[in-house]
Amino acid sequence: MGFTPQADVAGPRDPAQRPHRSHRRHLRRPDAGLLAAAGKIRKLVYGFVTLDSIPLDPLFTQARERGALQIEEYDEGMYVAGLRAAGARLDFLPIRAGLGSDVLPANPHLRTVKSPYSDEEYVAMPALNLDVALVHVNRADAKGNAQYLGPDPYFDDLLAMAAQRTIVSAEKVVPTSDLLEEGSFHTLLFSRMFVSGVVESPHGAHFTTCEPDYGRDETFQRHYATAAKDPDAWAEFERTFLQTDEAGYHAAVTAFHATQGAA
Repeated sequence: MGFTPQADVAGPRDPAQRPHRSHRRHLRRPDAGLLAAAGKIRKLVYGFVTLDSIPLDPLFTQARERGALQIEEYDEGMYVAGLRAAGARLDFLPIRAGLGSDVLPANPHLRTVKSPYSDEEYVAMPALNLDVALVHVNRADAKGNAQYLGPDPYFDDLLAMAAQRTIVSAEKVVPTSDLLEEGSFHTLLFSRMFVSGVVESPHGAHFTTCEPDYGRDETFQRHYATAAKDPDAWAEFERTFLQTDEAGYHAAVTAFHATQGAA
């Protein structure tokens, strides 16, 4: 299973905010902290895991320190190459990234290949083939044409092409004819041919950012990170925000902010 590869940007939060209902145990990135805490990851393949303005996700850090996960940790360029190889239906792609670094001894399954055209040697980055990709975008039509309106598409298109099935969640599902009302055709990130299903999910990337629809909820993110460091506080966080449906989650967030305002 693949998620939008920025843990802190436009990740599809709906499935991960209720990880107790999920039985997937092999993951290729990132609501890594929440899913690791719920015991839903057997193996994690990633380039980095961060909350951006909070450098380390406490739940992911705890899982790593406990040795609770099998991991494959790559340079970000290698991660991208692995997705591109999968999308192109290749076994691997050659890449310079990783040469002379600890990535190779940390991943003894990696091999190098010699160029048939020169004396150069490259890392043979294996394809990161996905069963399912979950991505969140600004807009989509019901057929699966996906549109991003923010400053960066990140890796969403690569995930979609690397997966056998892709589920798109969108801030708004709009008629196909409306897709160009907010952005040029360059913002149409990937087409319906890669998509198996579409769901409308307003604020589906909360508490992170889905520009320009909304920015990061820094106050709530700090609350998450603080609670994650204390078992009792985390148990209360789970009861309040995770053991509910999507509407209940957003209602709890609204109530949280009202309390913060009153304080």
